[in-house]
Amino acid sequence: MTLYLVVFIILAIILLTAAIYAVIQKDLLYAVLGTSVVSLIISVFFYLLQAPDVALTEAAIGVALTTIIFVITIRNTMRYEHDVEKSGVKKSSK
Repeated sequence: MTLYLVVFIILAIILLTAAIYAVIQKDLLYAVLGTSVVSLIISVFFYLLQAPDVALTEAAIGVALTTIIFVITIRNTMRYEHDVEKSGVKKSSK
């Protein structure tokens, strides 16, 4: 196996792991972090596939801009868990 193929396989495993992590994560900030890792690895894939313009666009928009917008939005919204804790109502454990 060539080094190129080994790098592709390792990046694919990290990509799948980050995507699954982003989907199953209950905390929204950690889910956004997972999606930004997915975008970063996809931009590396584009670069390795000799599409540097697409890689730069994906890195700028997918990793930077989208992550910043999501984090600002999450920070400006109120979490449901905080309302439940303040009112004294306990969550049911199902």
